[in-house]
Amino acid sequence: MSPDIHPSAVVSDHATLADDVTIGPFCIVGPQVKLDKGVWLKSHVVVDGDTQIGEDSTVFSFAVIGEIPQDLKFDGEQTQLRIGARTRIREHVTVNTGTKGGGGLTKIGEDCLLMAGCHVAHDVQLGDRVIVVNSSAVAGHCVIEDDVIVGGLSGIHQFVRVGQGAIIGALSMVTHDVIPHGLVMGDRARLEGLNLVGLKRRGVDKAEIQALRRAYDALKTGEGTFHDRVEALSGNTSPHVRQLADFVLGHSDRSFLTPK
Repeated sequence: MSPDIHPSAVVSDHATLADDVTIGPFCIVGPQVKLDKGVWLKSHVVVDGDTQIGEDSTVFSFAVIGEIPQDLKFDGEQTQLRIGARTRIREHVTVNTGTKGGGGLTKIGEDCLLMAGCHVAHDVQLGDRVIVVNSSAVAGHCVIEDDVIVGGLSGIHQFVRVGQGAIIGALSMVTHDVIPHGLVMGDRARLEGLNLVGLKRRGVDKAEIQALRRAYDALKTGEGTFHDRVEALSGNTSPHVRQLADFVLGHSDRSFLTPK
């Protein structure tokens, strides 16, 4: 087998293509690009930079993947973009490579869905099974852990961390870190509770969900500062509660959304 490349596509001779890659009409593929097994570029897709797209991923029309960062400090340094297997990138999505100051790598995990018109900026780290809904933007240096859903028309401020399993409601502007399994909503986003629906969908045991609910209540109404309340949870026997505590006590460049 050899790659199936439409005659109108412009593909560099230096690009690395698996044998069963499909490149549709009017696509442009740069010299440092690597497309793994089963990748399908639909049509009018631009893939450039030091970019690797994982196997069985699909990129839909008019997406621009691997262009240079929208960061005025970027000075042409060699940086990378890595996209995991089975990721779907819909129409008009833009994803940039990293910057030297941010570690030089933008990374998207496996089985992600980037819906139409969304943007993933330089040095972002997206986990596995992340969904970024239509017209949302994830700013530079953000860390979005596994199983997060970012609702439509939302914005995630640079350097924000969003913990595993959290859900961001539509039309939210998130300027602070979000605890794992948190439920966030509002034009200036607030932490409104836990993502109970997501926990149940992933088959989390009922006892674990109850432990998380008790932990959330303790964060909301307990004694001392927010940090004090989190430290009190760090020895909890529930793995999900310990995950929450470890996330909050870890390094961050932002403050946290806290229960109201």
